[in-house]
Amino acid sequence: QVQLVESGGGLVQVGESLRLSCAASGRTSIISGMGWFRQAPGKEREFVAALRWDASNTYSADSVKGRFTISRDNAKNMVYLQMNSLKPEDTSVYYCAVSRAMAADVTRRDIYAYWGQGTQVTVSS
Repeated sequence: QVQLVESGGGLVQVGESLRLSCAASGRTSIISGMGWFRQAPGKEREFVAALRWDASNTYSADSVKGRFTISRDNAKNMVYLQMNSLKPEDTSVYYCAVSRAMAADVTRRDIYAYWGQGTQVTVSS
């Protein structure tokens, strides 16, 4: 089992920045990759960004490319999401997730076996 705890959410104004953190604990040796997803009220949970644990590849949704950056600290079992130039449409609960076997399509929710409880991000105009 892997436990995930997100932090760093909050209320910000349009154009401001936030940095989300996700701490993994437990059987972290099984981590193949990690991702960030978000879910707004009444909407499906959607892919935001992901990375592979043993490679430099990162992936981002088109809606956040150029604004959001995913990074990791393997030694601390942490993954981060730096979010710049925030927009009202970024308002969601953000979840981090762990995959035991990253597929070619990292946007698939079903490849992530463990999920955090989520952290709320609200962007006010």
